[in-house]
Amino acid sequence: MAGYRKSPTNAVARHNLSMPLTGIRILDLTRLLPGAYCTLLLADMGADVIKVEEPGAGDYMRWTPPLAGGQSALFNAINRNKRSVTLNLKADAGRDLLLRLVQGADVLVEGNRPGVMDRLGLGWEVVHARNPRLVMCSITGYGQDGPFASRAGHDLNYMATAGGLGLNGERDGPPVPPAVQVADIGGGGLQPAVAILGALVGVQRGGEGRWIDASMTDGAVSWLALALATHAGGETVARGHQRLSGRFACYRVYACKDGGYYSVAALEPKFWSALCSALERPDLVDLQYSDDSVVHVALEEMFASRTRLEWQRRLSALDACCEPVLDIDEVPSHPQIAARRLIETHETGVEVRPAIRLSEGWRRRDAPRLGEHSKEVLAELGIDDSTLEELKTAGVI
Repeated sequence: MAGYRKSPTNAVARHNLSMPLTGIRILDLTRLLPGAYCTLLLADMGADVIKVEEPGAGDYMRWTPPLAGGQSALFNAINRNKRSVTLNLKADAGRDLLLRLVQGADVLVEGNRPGVMDRLGLGWEVVHARNPRLVMCSITGYGQDGPFASRAGHDLNYMATAGGLGLNGERDGPPVPPAVQVADIGGGGLQPAVAILGALVGVQRGGEGRWIDASMTDGAVSWLALALATHAGGETVARGHQRLSGRFACYRVYACKDGGYYSVAALEPKFWSALCSALERPDLVDLQYSDDSVVHVALEEMFASRTRLEWQRRLSALDACCEPVLDIDEVPSHPQIAARRLIETHETGVEVRPAIRLSEGWRRRDAPRLGEHSKEVLAELGIDDSTLEELKTAGVI
């Protein structure tokens, strides 16, 4: 890959070379959740991710409460395994330093509105000319073109535009914002990471770098492929009326006596039959995919007659796709979550392990302080201490 320089002080270079992306350098110019999640996935696989932040404030998420270890626990949760350098990209010296970093990088990820990088003198044509093997990924709300390209937005807006928000919620009720930022994490994090990996493979096979146009709205629309296909096929697609959003009794959430909830996802006939048998209601077997309210009311009344714990004791051994709905404070102690050691506590707060197991050496460093590695990273460019002081005095770093 393009021009990665190892340094004796570089933790990535010292790390076990079995990490899939060891030796890949990524410049992360993004802020907030989408880009940070994208580069987190790559950093956890061994990439040397360098966050390039504005001097003074840095990534806005750094100051979002609650705090842990002197900065945001939210920031810490999605920025481990990264280094931080501060650069004022509006200053000529800051721009020149970034272009020098580009020469030795494999990937540049940015999350500005279309046109901003060009105005900074850091657009695709400029960085591609400086490093033809560079992969540049631009993560935006609506993409690089179209009437909404320059429009401001957040996850809720992208989900609203994509149609996903309109489908989320109970029948006859209002749209309900999802608890997880689907467009941010999916369209702005996961999908760009996959595209970056694909582009890197292309470079490794002898090709040139490329510019990835990653739209969070496009990503959200892509998650609706089945809903759109269903609608095109003539079926009703409406809030609370889809096969997997409350239309059928076999795939619903039911309220329990104590205010808890139970999830039922008995889609296959064998699971539904097993559940009906456990409930001692064999008469409901043939109503699995019925729109008749009788089956809905029957299950609602049954689940409302017992507490969540009582249902858990009764159904836990049943092979029928039924599980209690956990509150967030219950998740870490769930036996499956605990057995997989998914959630870890550090001085910098709580972190979730990589969902895909590739290596036990995934956690190499805490989330960085603002500009913590400026001296280290710029020294790799051959910049001495006196020049660093001059840059600092000038507000460049």
